[in-house]
Amino acid sequence: MGHQKRLRIFVGFLKDKASFIKTTFSSKRQTSSIRRAVLRATSHVTSTPPSDKRIAAVLHFGHGSRPRASACIQALMDRLHATRNAFVALKCLFIIHHIIKKGSFILKDQLSIYPSYGGRNSLNLSMFRDKSDLESWELSSWVRWYASVLEINLTVSRVLGYHLCSPKATKKINDDKQEKVLTLLSSDLLREIYALVSFVEEITDVPNTLNLQSNNLIHEIVGLVGGDYRLIQQEIFLRVGEIDERMVSLSREELTQFLNALKRLENCEDRLLRLFVNRNKNHGLWNLIRETTTKITVVAVNKNVQEKALMKIWRRDDSTELSRIRQPFVGAVVPVNIDSTSNRGFDSTMISR
Repeated sequence: MGHQKRLRIFVGFLKDKASFIKTTFSSKRQTSSIRRAVLRATSHVTSTPPSDKRIAAVLHFGHGSRPRASACIQALMDRLHATRNAFVALKCLFIIHHIIKKGSFILKDQLSIYPSYGGRNSLNLSMFRDKSDLESWELSSWVRWYASVLEINLTVSRVLGYHLCSPKATKKINDDKQEKVLTLLSSDLLREIYALVSFVEEITDVPNTLNLQSNNLIHEIVGLVGGDYRLIQQEIFLRVGEIDERMVSLSREELTQFLNALKRLENCEDRLLRLFVNRNKNHGLWNLIRETTTKITVVAVNKNVQEKALMKIWRRDDSTELSRIRQPFVGAVVPVNIDSTSNRGFDSTMISR
């Protein structure tokens, strides 16, 4: 270990001690215990992920009152936004991920409304850089990627109307999800599929330094994200199956939109296989996506042919009708009987009048 790295770890240790002492003597006793728990779980000293005990200590504050849960999220966000250390930032995000997966409803609720506007870049780490050394610089890209994955996780949960990464689903929960998908309008179904595909695309935008997966913390992070991806696959499977059921009734425009979404998904397959080596392959899903893509293409082409045929018929009928309207009017010819032997006949003076 280089001298500079040892010095950085020592300085980080001193910062943790100073922050811990500051919270101990804080006048805000109700929040000081929360901040100490967050500090213990996100220390500078080691690059290993927080222990289950440290994570459980933070999650515990979600089982009390709403103000305590809010104070827990605030302490975690303060720690995340104050640090310039990549390992500390990754640990904070790791804790946030555990809140999303295993935290109480009140803790998830406080997280989802922080900040109040939510949405993209709500964790505000798109510009994070740790310039301490080469390893820290490379880890910074993992901080930005991990933050983006967690942000879109929360966004997709809002679109679906339930927390995507909830505890292990029961049969009733799965049945409820399937019933919900069946009742969706095609426009809502498309919106949810687009959100899920965007989540998958965000996951595949992983940093190129995949060799850092040998780092214990990065390895654990990829494992958690892999768990999210497994749940996303289940959600996509439900919705792609529903597309297959209602395909004939969809308009050509809707078919095109669904086809674009599935094509985007297919483009992610190779990179997902490299990221989750020997895991989360789910060949059944990818086979269904390919089959559905082929069916949509065929149905869309048939609809296009039918529409063109109808258009030709309409134009032909319209042309016939138009020519009939434009034809000159021919009235009945009434013969004029001119009797030369009588005074009756055509009066030429009528013309002048």
